[in-house]
Amino acid sequence: MALYCAISNEVPELPVVSPSSGSVFEKRIIEKYIIENGVDPISGKELRVEDLIEIKTPPIVKPKPPSATSIPATLKSMQDEWDALMLHAFTQRQQLQTARQELSHALYQHDAACRVIARLTKEVTAAREALATLKPQAGITQQPQHPAEVSAGGGGGATAVGMSAEVVGRLQERATALTQERKRRGRTVPEGLAGPDQIRAFLTVASHPGLHSASVPGILALDINPTDHSRILTGGNDRNATVFNKDTEQVVAILKGHTKKVTRVIYHPDEDTVITASPDHTIRVWNVPTSQTTVILRSHDGPVTGLSLHPTGDYVLSTSTDQHWAFSDIRTGALLTKVGDSSGVSLTTAQFHPDGLIFGTGTENSQVKIWDLKEQSNVANFPGHVGPVTSISFSENGYYLATAAEDACVKLWDLRKLKNFKTIQLDEGYAIKELCFDQSGTYLAVAGSDVRVYLCRQWQELKVLNEHTAAATGVRFGRHAQCLASTSMDRTLKLYGIE
Repeated sequence: MALYCAISNEVPELPVVSPSSGSVFEKRIIEKYIIENGVDPISGKELRVEDLIEIKTPPIVKPKPPSATSIPATLKSMQDEWDALMLHAFTQRQQLQTARQELSHALYQHDAACRVIARLTKEVTAAREALATLKPQAGITQQPQHPAEVSAGGGGGATAVGMSAEVVGRLQERATALTQERKRRGRTVPEGLAGPDQIRAFLTVASHPGLHSASVPGILALDINPTDHSRILTGGNDRNATVFNKDTEQVVAILKGHTKKVTRVIYHPDEDTVITASPDHTIRVWNVPTSQTTVILRSHDGPVTGLSLHPTGDYVLSTSTDQHWAFSDIRTGALLTKVGDSSGVSLTTAQFHPDGLIFGTGTENSQVKIWDLKEQSNVANFPGHVGPVTSISFSENGYYLATAAEDACVKLWDLRKLKNFKTIQLDEGYAIKELCFDQSGTYLAVAGSDVRVYLCRQWQELKVLNEHTAAATGVRFGRHAQCLASTSMDRTLKLYGIE
């Protein structure tokens, strides 16, 4: 029910009631009347301002005057509302843009802080690992650098003495024994061999950045002692080779003598001896306990690009940019034979077949060639790659050959049928540096832009390890493929396994 002022007959803004007459008045009007007359205007009785009683009512909202009574007025009202809405939307967009800029700036600062923290953490870890590695290095007794050496030839023009009947007989005898041993093993899986699920679970268990000089970073070659898997051999850009014990995490020997980087290394399976090759045209045989060179082979006129030890453990195969492969005796330092490639191109890599009677070489013009060692002749060619061949590896089963070149693919060849039966195409630009089968021929590892492990026969990718910050240059399996080692241009040796 609405209240009306008894004097103005309008709805009062501040209603009050007179106790004398009980009528409702507008407060300002009745106060003026009482001041002038002093009585209630209705009852005529005496009345004071203090006697008035205020009535609590909700505030009154006066209706807008009826301005939109015509079409032009309505249009103007709508235009005004549209303008107000647009101004409000513009303000909201400005506030949104400001909030986006502030958020972007905050995210940039957060990202920069994370990068700094990651870099500092990495530097601290590297410093700790380098310190831990430098401590055992400080204890290495440096042997005098004047070893008694047997030097083969006076240069790449050294005369080959030829393979005697005795040498050929030893090669044949060893090949026969290895073939029989392989047949005896048959297709049984070696006891203790890591399964595919174990390979998939591989993690980085150790990283060693202090094996080679930090001033000339990069580890270029890797090998593991086939009988003592705790000993790892690396060759670096710093012209040194390093023997490292992964179990004790100590450097066993630093082998200094090459005048250029060390690009190929081999750990002898039966002796504490290592073999290294370099672009300085030489191959060196080292005695690890004394850190001394025992034999220097000067079989080539150019940088040595490939190195492989014969299963007898007495002879080494080498290739060079001088377009020749050489077969030398590491005991006497004698160059037994040296054969040029008929195509007249540089040879890039070499690898003996597990039996030792044939071997493969890669060339600068994408060819993979198979040679008969006894006959010293080229018996098969495998074309198909594009670019220089970077690595070849024979499987222990004796009839698989894996090859890689600068075309981002791995080709698998069947030596029985002399044909390519599988090609693993990697990402465009993937630089493959080395291939390696494990000792059972069950797994194939690829080192390049990252490190990958494949299951043979199915050729299924099991694991990708991308812990290196630069290209991986070497990869080797440990005993029964229970662990994996890799080296990189980032100067680190990384070990993978199950923690």
